[in-house]
Amino acid sequence: MAKLFAGVGTSHVPGIGAAVDHKKTQTDYWKPLFDGYEPAREWMQNEAPDVVIIVYNDHASAFSLELIPTFAIGVAERFQPADEGYGPRKVPVVEGHPELAWHLAESLILDEFDMTIANEMPVDHGLTVPLSIACGEPDIWPCKVIPLCVNVIQYPSPTGNRCYQLGKAIRKAVEAFPADLKVAIFGTGGMSHQLQGERAGLVNADFDIAFLDDLTRNVDRLVRIPHVEYLREAGSEGAELVMWMIMRGALDDDAREVYRHFHVPASNTAAGLIILENP
Repeated sequence: MAKLFAGVGTSHVPGIGAAVDHKKTQTDYWKPLFDGYEPAREWMQNEAPDVVIIVYNDHASAFSLELIPTFAIGVAERFQPADEGYGPRKVPVVEGHPELAWHLAESLILDEFDMTIANEMPVDHGLTVPLSIACGEPDIWPCKVIPLCVNVIQYPSPTGNRCYQLGKAIRKAVEAFPADLKVAIFGTGGMSHQLQGERAGLVNADFDIAFLDDLTRNVDRLVRIPHVEYLREAGSEGAELVMWMIMRGALDDDAREVYRHFHVPASNTAAGLIILENP
């Protein structure tokens, strides 16, 4: 049977992808951030998951304000990097796992989660930057990927609790899949940042670090954080952290932290990374 063994929470700052693509990771500005990614890359190489479910948000690449799915799951064989206005990132094509993806879609919908099924969609920096963070610059990504896109762009977004419960349903579905697969799940986005308005550039390191702490110490608090608190404490884009709750819901209650990295600033945001494993 398939086994969901670990979760990763990570920011997906587009500037991180640009630093990789333009060979700037060892400049004075970016080096401290990328040095902190090395243990995560070693972990990824050593653990070698067969499939990674990446929970992310689209940035008007696959979906526009004309069509806004709350949750969308990609079931294709492959996903092309999106052109976000400056050409697609020169990264490998993302290879999907249609069999597991369709199994997830069926199980989640029958569990009364209204998933949008995407037979084709480009994937933008929300998904490819986490792969660069975890895998570096390979010629081929070392794992199959199932994209799970969440609306955190247009209000109303799903609550932290809804996302947490979706994670639990994902775990149940994965472990009912008959193939022998090692599966990890990434929750991406955040941490605190705001890109517009009078508070543009906001970073709240205290909120971010407390969030990282409570992924193992007090998950119940995180589940209950309302949208307005994310906006007030973490900025308008800080609400992306609800996607980390899908990752956390997919793990055991007593999942343990095995690595953490937090750095400010990355572009104009706080960048966080945490790896959790089931006992």
